[in-house]
Amino acid sequence: MKKALVPLADGFEDIEAVAVIDILRRGGVEVVTAALSAEPSALSAHGIRMASDAVLDDVIDGRWDAIILPGGGQGTANLMACERLIDRLREQKESGGYVCAICAAPTVLAAAGVIEDEDVTCYPSCAPDMGCSVVDAPAVADGQIITGRGPGAAITFALAVLMHLAGEEVANEVAEGMVTVI
Repeated sequence: MKKALVPLADGFEDIEAVAVIDILRRGGVEVVTAALSAEPSALSAHGIRMASDAVLDDVIDGRWDAIILPGGGQGTANLMACERLIDRLREQKESGGYVCAICAAPTVLAAAGVIEDEDVTCYPSCAPDMGCSVVDAPAVADGQIITGRGPGAAITFALAVLMHLAGEEVANEVAEGMVTVI
């Protein structure tokens, strides 16, 4: 079974986190949510308190097939400030794992230096902070980097991640069951 880590920082974008968690679990991926705080919960950008499976410090060194960052303005700033996460993103890419982010969170990947010459997308107003050209698409998968544009692309992004972790057939089955398309 593939394993994915979804760090949750206070200020995370609700739909981006929940869509990824839900869709990957529907596809049989083991998803572990991990709060950046000392308590196993995080407060979303829209005031929803979400319990997490763990605290990041307790699980960050595990073996993950993918690390997936939800966006949100304050959530992204909090992810960016977590030096251990930045280091782990570098380790993840170096070890051949997927590094994924949506909305403003691709700026964390850029700051971590894990984006080299891959095509990426992000929330339009964050494009100048990327330090590279940005593709105008809902989701972009290039090598080990998978990025999404914003809240409206959350399902497309999550299905792209699922496709890379569990295969096209599984992603199509999940999409069909949700009455959506990839």
